[in-house]
Amino acid sequence: MTLPSQARPDTSRPRPPSRRVVTTAVTDGVLDVAAHERAVADRSAGAVVSFAGVVRDHDHGRSVTELEYTAHPSAASLLEEIVREVADGLDVEAVAVSHRTGTLHIGDVALVVAVSGAHRQEAFVAAARLVDEVKLRLPVWKRQVFSDGTDEWVACP
Repeated sequence: MTLPSQARPDTSRPRPPSRRVVTTAVTDGVLDVAAHERAVADRSAGAVVSFAGVVRDHDHGRSVTELEYTAHPSAASLLEEIVREVADGLDVEAVAVSHRTGTLHIGDVALVVAVSGAHRQEAFVAAARLVDEVKLRLPVWKRQVFSDGTDEWVACP
């Protein structure tokens, strides 16, 4: 009986995955996707997958001019916890995740996730899971400002 590729043991690795958390940050500074990719580079990684959550100019048919992200004081430590938890459960070499706060304009990067893994599939899975978990659990709230001057809080308790 042949197992699906996800369930077969990876015999190509000379050692187990390191599962390093290179960086986690909740910051008001500009996020650099390439720097995150370089940070997770590893000699045993055959794949580096990155995700950049970018501010777009619309939401639900309305024109957006800017976003403002506000973080709970516990956000940085919770982000590290989320990232470690996800990394520990997957066969990845290294991960780096940052979320930006403050006022962001169209085209600015709000969230960066970078993952290295021996194979592309595990890196893609890890990146997707990290994005989903961060968006679900991180206490960061978004205020959208629309072109008509109105605003709206999103994902805010």
